[in-house]
Amino acid sequence: MTTAASLPPEPEPEHVDVVIVGAGLSGVGAAYRLQTECPERTYTILEARDAIGGTWDLFRYPGVRSDSDMFTLGYPFRPWREAKAIADGDAILRYIRETAAEYGIDRRIRFRTKVVRADWSSDTARWTLTVETSPAGDGSAANGTASEQRTLTCDFLYACAGYYSYDQGHTPDFPGVEDFGGRLVHPQFWPDDLDYRDKRVVVVGSGATAVTLVPAMADAAARVTMLQRSPTWISPVPGRDMIADAVRKVLPARPAHSVVRMKNVLFTLGFYQLCRRRPQTMRRLLTRLNTRMLQDEQTVKEHFTPDYDPWDQRLCAAPDADIFTAIRQGKADVVTDRIDRFVPEGIRLASGQTLEADIVVSATGLQLLAFGGITPYVDGEPVDLARQFVWRGLMLTGLPNFAVCIGYTNASWTLRADLSSRLVCKVLRHMDRYGYASVVPEPERVLAERPLLDLASGYIQRSIQAFPRQGDHSPWLVRQNYLLDAATTMRGDLHRTLRPTKRAALAAPRVPRNPPVREHAG
Repeated sequence: MTTAASLPPEPEPEHVDVVIVGAGLSGVGAAYRLQTECPERTYTILEARDAIGGTWDLFRYPGVRSDSDMFTLGYPFRPWREAKAIADGDAILRYIRETAAEYGIDRRIRFRTKVVRADWSSDTARWTLTVETSPAGDGSAANGTASEQRTLTCDFLYACAGYYSYDQGHTPDFPGVEDFGGRLVHPQFWPDDLDYRDKRVVVVGSGATAVTLVPAMADAAARVTMLQRSPTWISPVPGRDMIADAVRKVLPARPAHSVVRMKNVLFTLGFYQLCRRRPQTMRRLLTRLNTRMLQDEQTVKEHFTPDYDPWDQRLCAAPDADIFTAIRQGKADVVTDRIDRFVPEGIRLASGQTLEADIVVSATGLQLLAFGGITPYVDGEPVDLARQFVWRGLMLTGLPNFAVCIGYTNASWTLRADLSSRLVCKVLRHMDRYGYASVVPEPERVLAERPLLDLASGYIQRSIQAFPRQGDHSPWLVRQNYLLDAATTMRGDLHRTLRPTKRAALAAPRVPRNPPVREHAG
């Protein structure tokens, strides 16, 4: 007879010092910083999908590109060498994958591994992660093998999975959509078999995705119409940076990259500050610029002059004014109206007009999801993220040894992401130096609440209440100013607002660490 006492003890979960969630632009950058600035720390990257690249591997719609220049969206430690400053999605994906391979980061990634729960124990000062692995990469059975769950532990958890859902985009409930005789698609899940050659296409939306899709599809489609409920501010920008080209001719790659990066940081920040401080001046400037590109003052007035001020919502970039060129050449047009309902032949508008369509693209935005959908627990109790505050744009109250990567809304995501990863390394070195098992940020006084992402964009307003808050003063204020952050992020006194727990004060002895995990790619 076999009794519980006679069974062999269950093996301890595998342990690494740091777990990074997400193998996209941020996760690969975080891994580089960790292995160069904290080389004694073991780490692994958990990636729910089956490829490196995150957003840039997921999005496959025509024309997908960056909305920031690659000298600032790229890594400061690996120069951007290609010609285009506003780069195509394929070039960005290739850049991320080459970076991961060059520094051996790709060998630390566990693909098809999704974190479904994270439990912090104050007794052991460790996170226990419940992960689901799937051969199909989506949690479904593949080749007769179903997904499996297992656990691993880590001392520090760093979420680099962005802030929107990879599983679903935002699609409004369109009345009558079941009557539509054509095909409805969402850019986030672009079908491989979609043939839009010589087809009538309506792109619903006016954000960056719609502004990208319209010119990209215009040459092949019979007609492309951008249907918007209200206009968005669009700024034509050069597809190539001529100053960068000149600098790269006279300086080696790394110094040239640094010079151009700083030039673009200063220009972007200056443009943003002008929009916030002189909105009427910038409205006139953008209107004149767009009128020059479109050569139609009335169309600019009706369809490209929003009611809100520039940078109340994120500004859309149009490389080489491509959307205006497509409209001016008669390959595309724009309609500002509301949808009444879908009909078999297309979309009937509130004005009574019907837009005939073979294909409707619902470029209606993203579905926000806090930190990859991870629900953290501390000593068995779930932590309500919406009640927490963000410290230095990185760590959260109520969650020990937990960090999130949050990029800028008014500049390239990577500018803040890289600062955040360097700060994670500083926190880890701080813990080692003073013998701390854990640290958690705590405010010194009551904080006034502000939303984490302070933009009026619809996709943000729909879900922002589920996210943590920022406060009203440093280090609880999530600033949108890279120059200030670059000057202060690495200089703050960590003792003031990080409450530590000494290793010697743990309630239970630490479980002996397993040997470092073997590096593998899946």
